[in-house]
Amino acid sequence: MPAGNHGGVGGRIAYYRSVMRPKMTQQQLSDAACVSLGTIRKIERGERGVSDSTLEAVAGALGVDPHRLRSDREPAHTTVRDALPGMSAALATYDCPDDGPVRPVHELRAAVEEAAQWRLAAQYTRIVRRLPDLLTELARAYHQASAHERAELARLLVSAYRSADAVAYKFGARDLSARLVDLMRWAVPEAGDPLLTASVAYVRTETFFAARAHSPGLRALEQALDAAPAPTQPAQIATRGSLHMRAAVIAGRASSATDAQTHLDEARTLADQLTEDVYYGTAFGPDSVRIHEVSVAVSLGDAYVGRALDLAREWKPPVDLPAERRSGFYIELGRAQLWSGQVDHAFESLKVARRIAPQHTREHPWVREDAATLRRLKRADSETLTSFAEWCTAI
Repeated sequence: MPAGNHGGVGGRIAYYRSVMRPKMTQQQLSDAACVSLGTIRKIERGERGVSDSTLEAVAGALGVDPHRLRSDREPAHTTVRDALPGMSAALATYDCPDDGPVRPVHELRAAVEEAAQWRLAAQYTRIVRRLPDLLTELARAYHQASAHERAELARLLVSAYRSADAVAYKFGARDLSARLVDLMRWAVPEAGDPLLTASVAYVRTETFFAARAHSPGLRALEQALDAAPAPTQPAQIATRGSLHMRAAVIAGRASSATDAQTHLDEARTLADQLTEDVYYGTAFGPDSVRIHEVSVAVSLGDAYVGRALDLAREWKPPVDLPAERRSGFYIELGRAQLWSGQVDHAFESLKVARRIAPQHTREHPWVREDAATLRRLKRADSETLTSFAEWCTAI
């Protein structure tokens, strides 16, 4: 039965909970969303309204976009795109912000860290709601800061710009993304942190991906590796390993199998010295390297696609990896399966990616391409696939 037949946000929540595989109980939804069981029950019975934060928490636990639970809301992708001009306006005054209040540094730090967590979880709507004002406040704080506080505020600016860039890049606002990368590069020297400089080089690779300038992007990453600190401590090891992971992928896009394998080998060696974690804003460790092995195999294509399928048969990303990275694995796997003629498996992988990170999956160009291809190949099995294709605007 279509979700829309249930009427109201509570009915839609109950519907999506009932079609989970396996079915999710109210208690399980309560635990996953960190919302009290009594509140879940009252919402589903239509006895109370739903705040924005509760709706997003419940939607995240169900693996659906908030707009699917409340029909009177704009789709998330429209909400995000409508907010991007506000982000641009905040950037325009990075060097001459308006006067206004500034919170203590520890409060700004907490706000920036929260935005970084949203980035890793692919919660882009939350980012665009908060980041314009936060970026303006951080710029104000930076220009008012004493000398001993300025380095930390520069670090906070870099992290906030990176969270904003995740939205701009994923939603196709390439000029805004490039501007945010430029601002990261403007702020990072003041931070005086070589590892942060390396992490900005990692992010900068987006501009090369967007321009399909893969060989220059590989050169830029290799220059960043030359400049990065020696890998003697965990953060240094992880930072260097992340650069090697990124270099492997862009080498794959450049069709340089030898360079891709060399960088993957280096990343794997470094990852084996660490536990999986987020270092300087980037997930790195053995699991992240495995995901990048799949990505490299798909980038190289042809004879290498089988390697992606072999890896996926042996291993799946654990649930404690950041949602954006896990969904990316299934998007890449779906493409490998599609190219190998495994159309049913490919569609299943795309659906898994959507459950993990709906906004990231919907905005990924490969998802739209592959959903359109699957729909052409599976016309006789089209209702669910058509719904998926409509969801990601493939049709």
